[in-house]
Amino acid sequence: MFEQILFPTDGSDGAAFVFDHVLDLAARHDATVHILNVTDTTQNSLLEIRGDDDDALEQEGDRIVREAAEQADKQGIDTVTDVVQGEPYREIVDYAEKHGLDLVVMPTHGRRGLERFLLGSTSERVVRRADVPVLTMRPDDDDTISHPYQNVLVPTDGSDCANQALALGVDVADAEDAVLHLLSVIAIPALGVDARPDIQMELLEESAHELLDEAAAFADDAGVDAASTTVEYGPSIHQAILTYIDDHDIDLVVVGTHGRTGFDRYVLGSVTEYLVRTSPIPVLTVQPPDSE
Repeated sequence: MFEQILFPTDGSDGAAFVFDHVLDLAARHDATVHILNVTDTTQNSLLEIRGDDDDALEQEGDRIVREAAEQADKQGIDTVTDVVQGEPYREIVDYAEKHGLDLVVMPTHGRRGLERFLLGSTSERVVRRADVPVLTMRPDDDDTISHPYQNVLVPTDGSDCANQALALGVDVADAEDAVLHLLSVIAIPALGVDARPDIQMELLEESAHELLDEAAAFADDAGVDAASTTVEYGPSIHQAILTYIDDHDIDLVVVGTHGRTGFDRYVLGSVTEYLVRTSPIPVLTVQPPDSE
């Protein structure tokens, strides 16, 4: 299903770690990998460069993509390489759109080595703006990241964006021959201090189970059986998802960039944002339909 994969790289250790995963994906899906290096020519970046000229930066970019292509060639993976200049996230998004790619794969931080809970600005912006699915992962979680995927989790709230993620998750589970897990989370604080828990919980549970039944029926129509449809409760949605990931040995979580609260295209939904920043496993994000 992923026939054309974009891998933006800055030559950092984080990018190198993610590239191993990219090659595994490419081998599984018989995909071509587009290896892209973007020389950051924004004003702030140029000030930090302090004397490095464009030729030297381009030569460094050529070296980075050449070495990655050589690594891919040893595994029989077809590649396309390119070195461009500009603002990294814009160039990455434009490249993916221009070449009709199926997937962008990136680490959550790169050469600057941002701290664990701070998502690198380039990856964050690509997740927010790319029209194609974006797969992100934290390079420091090498012990928990594996491929091929055996267990794929799709949390859902019934929104259009969640349904888009469901369709993608079903396709991934089918292509990877993985078990599909469907999850709906009821956040307890959402009830409010004045709510009557018995009535509210009954209504929320009924709604959650209806959503899961519809999601399971969708998967079944696509020829994919849902291993489990689970309603979880917790103080927060993202924490409940992380707990489920840990308890069920999930290898990949597929989510929409925003849900029922209707976040604007350029404001990453808080649940997805938190998952991308903290998930110990790869997170595959997808925009809602007609999000432009």
